[in-house]
Amino acid sequence: MTDRTVEELDRDIADVVRALGPALREKQWMLCTAESCTGGWMSKVCTDIPGSSDWFYGGFVCYSYPAKEHQLGVIHDDLVQHGAVSEEIASQMALGARRGSAAGITVAATGIAGPDGGMLNKPVGMVCFGWSVIGGRIQTASEVFDGDRDQVRRQTVLYALQGVLDNLDS
Repeated sequence: MTDRTVEELDRDIADVVRALGPALREKQWMLCTAESCTGGWMSKVCTDIPGSSDWFYGGFVCYSYPAKEHQLGVIHDDLVQHGAVSEEIASQMALGARRGSAAGITVAATGIAGPDGGMLNKPVGMVCFGWSVIGGRIQTASEVFDGDRDQVRRQTVLYALQGVLDNLDS
């Protein structure tokens, strides 16, 4: 189980989102999300902030293989070869969100929130991330989060949006 409470995670998420607006405005960029295991949660926390339409473009919620393929242009053979929970797919999701939006930066998250679905090499709590920045730079990462489904999803939202902030600073 995660050592952080739901309240602490929610407070940290809110702090990151409050920092995103000014950072994105400074670059005159918008953010777009490509979400699978979070089911739109990243978009939700961004739009909780009044005035976020200045910096939040929108999001894609692509839970199934066909949604990832049709909405984001993820390559079917790569889904079959690597599985949806892979940095290869997270990268394609982030790039697809950039191609399908006017955003300067995108973030993608695809993972296994649980309680079922884990495998030996992809345990419950594993999430793969992708960030695509205007100009072509794509970064990926993978994390394994502890806790129940809700805690894994909260940690995913925090990690993904903190990654956006980190990319804006670099």
